[in-house]
Amino acid sequence: MSAEPDHRARRPKLAVWKFASCDGCQLTLLDCEDELLGIAENMEISYFLEASSAPGPGPYDLSLVEGSVTTQHDAERIQHIRNVSSRLVTIGACATAGGVQALRNYADVAEFLAVVYARPDYIETLATSTPISAHVPVDFELRGCPIDRGQLIEVIVAFLAGRTPNVPAHSVCFECKRRGNVCVTVAHGTPCLGPVTHSGCGALCPTYGRGCYGCFGPSNSTNFGAFIPLLRRDGMNTLDVVRVLRTFNTAAPEFDAASRKELRQ
Repeated sequence: MSAEPDHRARRPKLAVWKFASCDGCQLTLLDCEDELLGIAENMEISYFLEASSAPGPGPYDLSLVEGSVTTQHDAERIQHIRNVSSRLVTIGACATAGGVQALRNYADVAEFLAVVYARPDYIETLATSTPISAHVPVDFELRGCPIDRGQLIEVIVAFLAGRTPNVPAHSVCFECKRRGNVCVTVAHGTPCLGPVTHSGCGALCPTYGRGCYGCFGPSNSTNFGAFIPLLRRDGMNTLDVVRVLRTFNTAAPEFDAASRKELRQ
């Protein structure tokens, strides 16, 4: 007697990739816990070295990429990943804006190597740290350092459903209003990047009386010409302004351009 055919539909394949990063955004996926079980029922988690040492072969329906490109090997590997992925989503500040490690873009990498490593000739690295989108087409960018768990689930579910992810692109100021926060800048003169920072954190820092640090990168409606004078009014000098713009999202074009302009003045 012949075996009955298997009529079960093929589950889409999910892959999670790491480049230069701290692994925090991959851990956000693992932290989904109960939601991750639901995702696993609807997708085959085929490649995810943070969770399993038994990677499955491609091609993949959805690839989540964490980290920036900092070596020639990275630059070649992301081309392969793009070729075997139907959809590619970058997750976190490193993948979307170069990350903290993009501070090398403003310095002499050879000098760093000489100071940090006993044998710098053993180290192969590029002079810059660049986002994934500088090397291959990206279908969606999920901001944050680290990313928000709810937004990550929304992105995965949206791609399963064949729709655009519903991730708001407004500033942190909107989130402060929704939480009923008193503006730390207006009330206390605290420098805050909220007006130019992408939402997603739930206004975590302003809720506890601190200014926003820009973890989620620039919002879609930045106006640095009007914003930077507010930082100066609240006590920041040129180096303070440059330093606050060159943190988690150093290579984000809007932050990069604003910091370079400050140094030229």
